[in-house]
Amino acid sequence: MSPDRPVRRGRYPLSLRRNAVAWERQQPTWREARPAVIARALKRAQARPSGNWFVVGASQDVRDDRPLARTVAGQELVVWRDAAGQLVAGPGVCPHLGAPLRDSPVRCGTLVCHWHGLSLRGTAFAGWEPLPVHDDGVLVWVRLDAVGGETPLEAPVVPVRPAPTRALSAVYIGVGTCEPEDVVANRLDPWHGAWFHPYSFVDLAVVDTAAVEDERVKHDEGGAAHEGEPVDEDAFTVDVSFKVAGRLVVPVRAVFTAPEPRTVLMRITRGEGAGSVVETHATPLGPDEHGRPRTAVIEAVVAASDRPGFSVARRMTPLLRPLMRTAAGRLWRDDLAYAERRWQLRSTGRFPG
Repeated sequence: MSPDRPVRRGRYPLSLRRNAVAWERQQPTWREARPAVIARALKRAQARPSGNWFVVGASQDVRDDRPLARTVAGQELVVWRDAAGQLVAGPGVCPHLGAPLRDSPVRCGTLVCHWHGLSLRGTAFAGWEPLPVHDDGVLVWVRLDAVGGETPLEAPVVPVRPAPTRALSAVYIGVGTCEPEDVVANRLDPWHGAWFHPYSFVDLAVVDTAAVEDERVKHDEGGAAHEGEPVDEDAFTVDVSFKVAGRLVVPVRAVFTAPEPRTVLMRITRGEGAGSVVETHATPLGPDEHGRPRTAVIEAVVAASDRPGFSVARRMTPLLRPLMRTAAGRLWRDDLAYAERRWQLRSTGRFPG
């Protein structure tokens, strides 16, 4: 594909590849995937403000009977819902004698320590202090000012998404031995897609490493793409086909941006599912038993379509979510190996460039 022949949505979502080539005969991308280009994009991403907000998990994983637990940069955290259904977040260590609150139950909106029964209702008590928390409807964020070290923001930098009433979402979580920048660098290298993931992507071409004149979109309240508003000036625009089976594919145009230091956003701007997004968030967990850094990849897929049949898919959300997580997990099995390799080379001074 090329900028002169943009992806267009056909009558049917699937297309038939007519000029399929073998994996080893596809166009090499190593010349285009210049390390300096990726490094500059990563540096610009790291310079953007996060307001000290970190993604800790999926909104639907905050249950009524137990807290959502996560360790971020070595700090134990718990998140639960109070009696009014509002999120509460704070340290995961009981201020009394240090019990792990992740193992304690929630009763009627109150977190009850299972060691001695100290009850936490979401307000400061007995040395326990709540933390700012945000539920964006798909993901849960916690603000850690001591960890982030930036000027705090009242709310996290949440990308624009399709409206919940017309979208299907799923969240995948994986953990790798690397740092957040290694995960972000992986996502800021779209050139590896068809080579490293041939089971999912074919016919990949990076149209531009910045917004091009004809690639202008804006999003209405429902998240649909329209002509008008410029894409982020620091973007990777990609034409690619998602492989379904055999020669059946779904061709799209997607734009990759990094709205904050630990997030990479892929938005479909043309083709099937225009307006759909994949958000990749990298959250530092802290060192493992060998002192190596560990990072959680928390990826939210928010899919939308105006095709009549998509309403049926939305009604099947409980069945489709595990399949969506499995598909994301297959990709991240490879991409975490990529990120881990990058960290290993960086930590030993052997990374190229």
